[in-house]
Amino acid sequence: MKIIPFEVNTGSKNMQIDKDLLENAIKNQTKEHILRLYGWSPRCISLGRNQKADFIDKNLLNKYGLDLVRRLTGGRALLHDKELTYSYICPISTLKNGDSIMSSYKEIAKIFFEPFKQIGIELEIAQRNNTNHDVNYCMQVSTSADICYRGKKLIGSAQFRKEGYILQHGSILFDYDKELLEKIFKEEIDINHITCMKEINPDISVIDLLHLWDNYNEF
Repeated sequence: MKIIPFEVNTGSKNMQIDKDLLENAIKNQTKEHILRLYGWSPRCISLGRNQKADFIDKNLLNKYGLDLVRRLTGGRALLHDKELTYSYICPISTLKNGDSIMSSYKEIAKIFFEPFKQIGIELEIAQRNNTNHDVNYCMQVSTSADICYRGKKLIGSAQFRKEGYILQHGSILFDYDKELLEKIFKEEIDINHITCMKEINPDISVIDLLHLWDNYNEF
């Protein structure tokens, strides 16, 4: 597995890098899986590929210094602030059940399960699938693609497929501001089904997580 060095970029640059990595993989028919971990500056809201943006208040974004970008991948919007974002690119044919979207999510989830065990965190695939299409915030959507800790969603993911390749995006939540989220997404945020690294172990930093993949060779 090829790991792209951690960087912090604007929303538009982050999305362009992921698009370029996908296009290059398709062009060169790359078999090696690619993992990229990155951050955002300024803070940014990313919209899902086909998500409506009618809830976005540009005056609010300006007030809080928030950028706005649209992802190639689907799903609902995220606030990229206190989190670590990943992108994962691989040929569908290299997964055991790549043609099945749900099976591919579960297989790719392995890149988190073993590394997180190193810091005493046992992750699991969500056991419930109760997608609410009326919400705007990704972490409020519950599907069997979610990666959870003790039944609560920690990592939300979404895919885009093109010419036999998968681009998967996801966000590892470190902390959240419930009040700000409710202002941005214009909805009540139910935190009963969400968790974050601060709640699990506040001593773990983004840098600590980045080192988890130093010797990872699953793919």
